[in-house]
Parts: sequence; structure tokens; C-alpha cells
Amino acid sequence: MTDGAIYRAGWTLADVDWSRFDASKVDAYLLPAIKGASLVEYNAPDYVDYLKRVYRGAPSSTIATIENWGREEIQHGLALARWAALADKSFDFEAAFARFRGLYRPAHFEHGNASVRGSKRGEMIARCVVESGTSSFYSAIRDATEEPVLKEVAGRIASDEFRHYRLFYDILQAQTEPDLPIWRKIWVAIGRVGETDDDELACAYYCANVPEADAETRPYRRQIYTRAYNAKAMTLYRRHHIDKLVKMVALPAGVDPGGRLSSLASAVLWQLMKLRSGGANSRAQTA
Repeated sequence: MTDGAIYRAGWTLADVDWSRFDASKVDAYLLPAIKGASLVEYNAPDYVDYLKRVYRGAPSSTIATIENWGREEIQHGLALARWAALADKSFDFEAAFARFRGLYRPAHFEHGNASVRGSKRGEMIARCVVESGTSSFYSAIRDATEEPVLKEVAGRIASDEFRHYRLFYDILQAQTEPDLPIWRKIWVAIGRVGETDDDELACAYYCANVPEADAETRPYRRQIYTRAYNAKAMTLYRRHHIDKLVKMVALPAGVDPGGRLSSLASAVLWQLMKLRSGGANSRAQTA
């Protein structure tokens, strides 16, 4: 259940009540996913640089929005890492992040000024999809955990991610490029959802949870660690998280959030989530 707290933008690590940490309520099954998420969030500067190249020449307000988004994402990574270190004192965030940076370097981070989505509109649709996913993910963590500090941190991050979604949606709406046909919008949205199986999450999960000393005997394999991540993360969701996620994705994709297509997509995604969780935990059941 939610804790009913409402968090405002502009919070800092000092605003979190770390003294409430309760080791007895740490979910060891969830902890590896939190460690991995801390690396992904902290890696925001690469995304900021990429988006600033895509939006070169855009109004200064757009660039400022992207830069502020990046700062808040970095803070999310630091907050998750601090909690993970409380829960597992052996967690070396800096070492894990350095390994992650060495393994995960998509080509568009390195060079090029054009969006890999084909247009600025496509890029913002993809960003809205990502923020929909992260808002839902941290909402699911907030609702699932009984550890007070993680509940607070996840609640704060979920609120930020929803605001980020609105910011990127506003940038999308302000674009002077010709609008995309609806099939193209849907294609971009579905394509970005499909990228959740790319190297980023799997690689982060691996680097955060497999010690470097064990790398030779336990080398990185994307499929293995994608399954490992899914077995942890996908069990967190309840049906209402998926319904909200689909509605958020539908809006920038040009689909009626309350329509039949959205309802069908929600039902299909819910079944897929349960399948990906592998039935590993009762959390995957309808609540």
C-alpha cells in the first residue's frame, strides 16, 4: 500500500530521514534490483549530453530542463546507493559504477547529433515512455517495501519521475517539427518499451551484484542477467501500476489512454510481466 506521503520537487539527500532505516525490514530479494537501479540513475550525464546534442539550437529553457532532469537523476542514483549501502555494507557503489561505465557504452552516447528515434518528436516520445516506466517502477517499490527509508526514497523518486514525464511531454508538444503519423508514434513507443531488454539494466544488475573478483568465473551474459533482473523487478508490480503505465505511454503515442486499445495493451502487458517474473514470488499475483 502507499504511505500517502506527497513529495515536492527540489528535495535533497538531507531531506530523507535516514535515521528511520530498519535492517530487519530489508527485503533481500529486492535489494539486488535496487543496487542495479542506482547505477542506471547515476549514469544520467551521458543521456544529458546526448539529448543536448539532439536539441542543439533549442530554446535555452529546453536545455535547462534537460540539465535539471539530469541533476535530479544523479541524485536518485545517490539516494538508492546510500540506501543499498545501509542494507548491504559490502556494496561498493563507486567500484560497481566504474565497471558499469566500462561495459555499457551505446554508440549514440559516443558520437552523432541526430536522435536514434529519427526525429526530435520521436526522441521525446521515447523519453516519455522511459519516465512512464520509472515512475511505475518506483511506485511499485514504494508500495511493496516495508522498509521505511526505501519507501520514502522510492516515493520521492516516483514523484520526480512523473514530473519528468510531464516536462518531456511539454517539450514534445512544443516541437515545431511536423507531427508524426500515429503508426510512427506507436512504433517508437513500442520500440522503446522493447529496449528494456537491452544491455543497460542487465549490465547494471551484473556490475552491482557480481563482485569484480568473480568476473572471470561469472562473466557478463546479457540474457542471464536480464532474466535475473526481471525475476526480481517484475514481481513488484500490481495491476494498477501497469494500468497507469500504459495510460502514460498511450498519451504521447497518440492513443486514447481510456480507450479499448489501451485497455487491451494493459491486459497483455500484465500477463507479460507475470511471465517475465517467472512466478518467482507471490507479488506477481493480482492484488
